[in-house]
Amino acid sequence: QVQLVESGGGLVQAGGSLRLSCAASGRTFTIYAMGWFRQAPEKEREFVAAINLRAGSTYHAGSVKGRFTISRDNVKNTVYLQMNSLNSEDTAVYYCAANPRGNYYVTEYAYWGQGTQVTVSS
Repeated sequence: QVQLVESGGGLVQAGGSLRLSCAASGRTFTIYAMGWFRQAPEKEREFVAAINLRAGSTYHAGSVKGRFTISRDNVKNTVYLQMNSLNSEDTAVYYCAANPRGNYYVTEYAYWGQGTQVTVSS
């Protein structure tokens, strides 16, 4: 089993930045890819970014490209999401996930964290 714990969420003004962290524990050697998703009130969960932990290749949703960056620290078993130029549309609960069962962009991941709230005030 793999456990994922997100941190770093909070309240930020529009135009500001936050860095989310997702720490993995348990059978971390089984993790080959991780992703970030978000869910705003009354909306479906949507893909934000993903990273292949072995190759280092990254994928970002069009809505965040150029503003958000996913990265990893394989020694610490941690994935980060650096979020810059935040706006009110970025307000959501952000979830970390590991090991997609299909492609990286859909929510069919094997493991999920509990989520961390990001609120952007205008």
